[in-house]
Amino acid sequence: MNASKDVPVGLPAPDAGAATRRDSIRRRWTLHGLNNGAIFSATYRLVGVLPRRLSYGIGRAGTWMAWRMMRETRAAIAGNLRPLFPGESARSLEARARRTLGAYANDVIDFIRSLRTSDAALETLFDYTAGDAQLILDLMAKGQGLILVTGHYGNWEAGGVFIRRIMKVPVAILAMSEPNPTVNRIRREIRDLVGADTIEVGQSLDTALHIRRRLASNGVVAVLMDRYLGRDRVDVEFLGRHALFLRTPALMAFMTEAPLLPCFIERLRPGRFAVRAGVPIIVNRDIPRDEAIQAAAQDFADQLAARVRTHPEYWYHFYRYWDVEATAPVASGFSRTSTAG
Repeated sequence: MNASKDVPVGLPAPDAGAATRRDSIRRRWTLHGLNNGAIFSATYRLVGVLPRRLSYGIGRAGTWMAWRMMRETRAAIAGNLRPLFPGESARSLEARARRTLGAYANDVIDFIRSLRTSDAALETLFDYTAGDAQLILDLMAKGQGLILVTGHYGNWEAGGVFIRRIMKVPVAILAMSEPNPTVNRIRREIRDLVGADTIEVGQSLDTALHIRRRLASNGVVAVLMDRYLGRDRVDVEFLGRHALFLRTPALMAFMTEAPLLPCFIERLRPGRFAVRAGVPIIVNRDIPRDEAIQAAAQDFADQLAARVRTHPEYWYHFYRYWDVEATAPVASGFSRTSTAG
């Protein structure tokens, strides 16, 4: 692997300032009020013991407070939605931001409650087709492992419950450590409850090797692809704008021949999720590597964009997504459109 071009998630970039930039990006992603350790811990503990209706009631109250008090977050969500609703006023977009916060609160509540669902009640959690379930098994039958890719859209964490407890397939989740130690500890505790392993980026020089070992043993690796990290990025067009997605999933697919499978988890009603598999992406090894990686990333970006256009309230970025994309240099001759949001 060429260190100057193929630095996967968690491996050191060649310049000394990369770690500082990576940490700066991570802080913009995660250091908002919704990721506060005390709030996150209280939510996790209370939802686990309170009746469902009371949890939703508290969630609605919390949504209203967050929307009223977290002005920067509200404005950030509104700006993120601008490409979908270019003709709407700022006030209208901020109303949509409130719906996004409400959807996020519901997803968090439903996911936490799903963690301790009995085996007998598991089938009530998920709506999925036999064809989608068989697709996962068919892709794994090829023996090259499977890379599940999704974005910060819908209830992606519930996908771990589906893969482990419904499909009975071991899964490792590629995850960045949280700056807040309380949040980080609880997220690991949650993955332990699900039965999913964690490959924590930034903690080991062997991150790429861990991924390759999982795939070599015909395992499943799950990763969120709609945010880049340092030099680990690939140019795509997303929702009509230039964006930078994570390069590592497509790179690992190119190197191992493991297929990429987009997967989206959408809330249908309280305590019920739709599981929708996308179209598998096979990275073309007969064309130049960088071209193949970009094409695969663009395929995923198009599939994610289709879901976001259908349910924009399920797209969860609580920082100024387009502004962060604008801070990185454009690569590969990509012509960037306006990113003012």
